[in-house]
Amino acid sequence: MQRLAASSAIQKAPDSSLEKVVDTVKEIILGKEEVIRLALTCIVARGHLLIEDLPGVGKTTLAHVLAKVLGLQFQRIQFTSDMLPADILGVSVYDQDNAGFKFHPGPIFAQLILADEVNRATPKAQSALLEAMEEYQVTTEGETHALPKPFFVIATQNPTTQVGTFPLPESQLDRFLMRLEIGYPDQQAERALLKGRDRREMLKDLPPCLTPEALIAIQAQAAGIRVSSALVDYLQSILEFSRQSPLYRNGLSPRAGLGLLHSAQAWALMNGRNHVLPEDIQRVMPCVVNHRLRPAADHGSQTTADLTEHLLTVPVP
Repeated sequence: MQRLAASSAIQKAPDSSLEKVVDTVKEIILGKEEVIRLALTCIVARGHLLIEDLPGVGKTTLAHVLAKVLGLQFQRIQFTSDMLPADILGVSVYDQDNAGFKFHPGPIFAQLILADEVNRATPKAQSALLEAMEEYQVTTEGETHALPKPFFVIATQNPTTQVGTFPLPESQLDRFLMRLEIGYPDQQAERALLKGRDRREMLKDLPPCLTPEALIAIQAQAAGIRVSSALVDYLQSILEFSRQSPLYRNGLSPRAGLGLLHSAQAWALMNGRNHVLPEDIQRVMPCVVNHRLRPAADHGSQTTADLTEHLLTVPVP
C-alpha cells in the first residue's frame, strides 16, 4: 500500500471554525474524533451520510449534534415498515376557502434530515428520498418543490442481519457520499460516558458554532481546493483499476469518482491545505467506496475492506 505524508512546510492551520465544530461535537460523542471529522468532511463536500451500526452506539446523537452545532434546521424521520412516501414528502389537502388543493410540506423540508433506521421501511418509502438527495427537490402530484439550502440527509441503518430490515438497493446506496461505522467506545471514553451527564441534556445547552450561510461559504471554499493534473491521473487510475480488475462485480461509477474528489478536497481543507494530496484520496477512500463495491461471483469471500485495500495498491504517478 502506497502512502504519502503531507509536508509540514506546506501545511497551514486548519480552519478554526471547523476545528471548533469538531471540538464541540467531541464533548458529546466521546472517543470518536476520526468519525466526527469524516462526518463533517462529508457535509463540507455537500454529501449525504449513511451510518451503519448496532443500535445504541450514538448514530442518532451524532446526527442531532451535527445539526445543532452547524446551526441547521433539523427534522428526524423515524422509518417504519408501514411508512408511505407521503409521510416523508408531504400531501395536498383540499382547502375549502380557496376551492383548491394546498400542499402541506412533509418533514423532508428541513436543512438536515435524520432518516432514522432507513432500512426498516419498504423500498417504496425509501425511494421517496432519491429525488431529494440527488436534485434537492421533491415532485409530488405533478408539482416540484425546492428544498431548503443547505440540504443534507444523514441516514442510520441497522445491520441487515437484524429482523425487519429491507436492504437498500444499489441506486439508493449510491446517493450517499460516505458510509461510516461508529463502533463501541474505548474503556476510557465509556467510563466518562457512564459517569458523566446525560448526553441528551448536554445537547440542549449546546451553542451553534456556524450558521447555514457560513457553512455554504465553507463548502464553496472546499470546492475551490486545487487539484493537480497528476492527482486526477491517480484518481482515474483507481477508477480504471476497479473497472478492469476481476475482483469486482462492477467498477466505480463516475459519481463515485466525483465523490472521491470532492471528499478529498474537503479533507484537505479540514487539514489546512489549499491543494489535494494522494493521501487525502487514500484517507477518504474506504468510507466513500465501501458501500459501492461488491465482489465478483468467483471472489465472494472478499470483504468490502479487502476490496478497498486492493484499490489502495494502485501506484501513485
